[in-house]
Parts: sequence; structure tokens; C-alpha cells
Amino acid sequence: MKAFFQEAFQLKHVDRAGWKRVGLEAPESVAAHSWGLALLCLRLAPKDLNMERVLSLALVHDLPEVRVGDYTPHDGISKAEKQRLELEAAQNFLPPDIYALWLEYEENQTPEAQFVHQMDKLDMLIQAENYAEKVDTSEFIVSAKKKLGNNYPKFC
Repeated sequence: MKAFFQEAFQLKHVDRAGWKRVGLEAPESVAAHSWGLALLCLRLAPKDLNMERVLSLALVHDLPEVRVGDYTPHDGISKAEKQRLELEAAQNFLPPDIYALWLEYEENQTPEAQFVHQMDKLDMLIQAENYAEKVDTSEFIVSAKKKLGNNYPKFC
């Protein structure tokens, strides 16, 4: 268990690659992103969702990135290859109960996973707006609003 926590805590030192790509010198870490996502989930989750499950999904959704890094569509790695790398990392690194949560998020079939995916986009939107004074984040804002669709006004 100790080894898992020691490795998982390294996520605090994995920078979010998209922000680095647009020139931000000190971007948030993947762990900071997961915290922001969890906070959004805590405040915005509909009452009919299982809050423990929602928060669990938010906290574990990027854990494999501690091994594979934070790839973006601009990194020259196909979506299928990224998924393969993350699956392999998850299978070899995550305890079975956390692996099951991660897989639930990845498969995006439950209402909780679908909600957390939406909050992931809202987190990106809020962070892009925060960073907009330092670098051009318009591509992230446009992308997040497009993916949030009609739900965007409801959450903001």
C-alpha cells in the first residue's frame, strides 16, 4: 500500500501538458486538476447521483498519468495508443478497487462517470479562463464550451 501512495503522490509533480504547450511556465499539476474536478463535483452533482462514487471517480480518473504522462491530441500519439498506455499502466499500478473505478470512468457508461466527464470539461474551462490573462487559452475555452453543449449555462 505504501508503494502505491508514494507513486500516486508523484501526480502532484506531473504538469498538465496542454497548458505547457501554450506557453504557461508554471501550469497546474494533474493532481491539482483532479482536486478542482472533485470540488466541482462536490458542489454541482445532482442529488440522484452517488456522491461517494462521483468523488472517487474524480480523484482516480488521471492516476495512470503518473506512469504515462499527460498526453494531449497535439503530442502525436493516437487516441487508441494513449488509451492502451493508460490501460496498461492502470492494470499494473492501481489496486483492484481503484482500477475498477478508473475503468468505470474510462468506459463512461454510468450516470456518475458521465457527470464526472462533464465536470472535467468544466474544470478545463474555468482553468482556461484563469490562465487567459497570461497566455492565449481560447482553444481550450471553445473546446470546453462545445463539449459541455447545452449544459454549459446550467453549470456556470
